[in-house]
Amino acid sequence: MLSKAVVKYIKSLQVKKYRNQHQAFVVEGAKSVLELLQSGFALQHLFVTEDFLRDHTALLAKGLKYEVVTEEELVKAGTFSSNNAALAVASMKQLQPLQISPSDLVIALDDIRDPGNLGTIIRIADWYGIHNVVCSETCADFYNPKVISSTMGSFTRVQVYYLDLPAWLQQHTGKYKIYGAALSGENLHRMQLRPEGIVVLGNEANGIRPEVAQQVNQLIKIPAFGGAESLNVATATAIIIDNFRRNS
Repeated sequence: MLSKAVVKYIKSLQVKKYRNQHQAFVVEGAKSVLELLQSGFALQHLFVTEDFLRDHTALLAKGLKYEVVTEEELVKAGTFSSNNAALAVASMKQLQPLQISPSDLVIALDDIRDPGNLGTIIRIADWYGIHNVVCSETCADFYNPKVISSTMGSFTRVQVYYLDLPAWLQQHTGKYKIYGAALSGENLHRMQLRPEGIVVLGNEANGIRPEVAQQVNQLIKIPAFGGAESLNVATATAIIIDNFRRNS
């Protein structure tokens, strides 16, 4: 049974201030928890239902400490409206300093505030074999429960760095191709792209900030064939990265 103190602790981790204070975050649902259990993240708590235990006995038998609880208890403690599988609390990882080379393909995000979009972009990065995502300091928090959930486990494989984005880009303008998504950019379909460089995507409403755009040396755009005013930023990321990977 989940104690009131544990439920209170888990609830507190929905708030960035307390996640940072405790250096911990919450993972919910079968897929994400399974990815977590097979990753390098350290566990603090693991709560599973009888169904999850029955389906994953071999994994849980590998020295993992867990407590069997009900679906109702998981829903009460977490953010999901239904959860018949598992909930875990894990410790945050201390990232090594970001090191990239000109042959890497890196996604850089400027002021992407929607947690669902950030999580989906991390999942897209994982799909296309991109290991590093750089975020401006105003982007949604990587450890936000909605971000973690939207990655569908990809949070265990993609490193996300929060940096002064204009300053970081400025350090790389001489050696790296820095692409920026903009309506005034060159048509992606007419370009011969290699899977390398830094691809910058901005806030859906405002685009890339001027101080970030100053560091971009190639503007690109997705050609439109209909009447929609814009694309969701996660959808745009998938289309753009697919074009970079198309001939690799």
